[in-house]
Amino acid sequence: MNSRHRTVAVLGAGSWGTALAIHLARAGLDVRLWAKRAAHVEQMERQRSNQQYLPGVQFPKNLQLYHRLEQALQGSELLVLIVIPSHAYRSFLHANASCFNADMTIAWASKGIEEGTGKLLHQVFSEEVPQCNRLAVISGPTFAGEVARDLPTAITVASTREGVADDWRDCLHTGYFRAYTSNDVAGVELGGALKNPLAIAAGIADGLGFGANSRAALITRGLTEIMRLGEAMGCNRDTFMGLAGLGDLVLTCTDDQSRNRRTGLLLAKGLDKEQIAKEIGQEIEGVRSAQEAVRLGHAYQVELPIIEQVHKVLYLGFHPHDAVRSLLERKSIAELI
Repeated sequence: MNSRHRTVAVLGAGSWGTALAIHLARAGLDVRLWAKRAAHVEQMERQRSNQQYLPGVQFPKNLQLYHRLEQALQGSELLVLIVIPSHAYRSFLHANASCFNADMTIAWASKGIEEGTGKLLHQVFSEEVPQCNRLAVISGPTFAGEVARDLPTAITVASTREGVADDWRDCLHTGYFRAYTSNDVAGVELGGALKNPLAIAAGIADGLGFGANSRAALITRGLTEIMRLGEAMGCNRDTFMGLAGLGDLVLTCTDDQSRNRRTGLLLAKGLDKEQIAKEIGQEIEGVRSAQEAVRLGHAYQVELPIIEQVHKVLYLGFHPHDAVRSLLERKSIAELI
């Protein structure tokens, strides 16, 4: 079937879900964008845009809005793209598992690690929706606003099921949007999750005025932490040198469009995570991921010094200056260890 004549249901109408829905509609697919709140759906329908998250970007005609999930998921050979925040991912799947069927080709563009368990999102999905196995994850260096404005973007689609990553690539890869495939689902997910607490660290360093040298060192050593943990968890080291690893890490650490980087900047000013959440007004995945990354590091006996210091600032009341001092006082080792 020609991918341009297929139907895709995008579940989640935040900034990233809406941006992907707009892109897929521009690519020629029939798009159903689902949002949980009826009032939000009514407002978007009236304005033909998502003014709350992507002001000024109009919806294509082939993007339709849905509030009832069962209606959004009707039909055969449906593509389904889940863009639900990671903290709500399991509860959403658990409540709606019966809406999914084995004929669906399903991907998620959510990033994070499940709070309390340290599980990656493909593990959560398989536990809650075991009837579906045509699965993929979409990740990479992306800001929703730039995708919505049709600026050049590249992402990775990973799946262990033959043909599924290719299927999503063919739907997404058009115009200024490039999609590359991988079979390392866990590696792509881990890269997308761990870059967030590292972006908080970069924001702290810049907020304290430490300069470009320290930012570059932090990004490089942060990538080493991702690789160490990824290898211990059985991921492909090369994945972390690609879009879903290094690419996403550099983007998130260096641009103030990143909520996680802005969180670090505000921590450096003395705000706590509750004050920051109120000021930013959207989910900050790195705050949750920092805690779970530390848990995984302990479980796999992998040192994650930068992420551990971010965790101490967020959860143990450490002052950012003390966290940086702790990192600088660490014993020097061979670089590639």
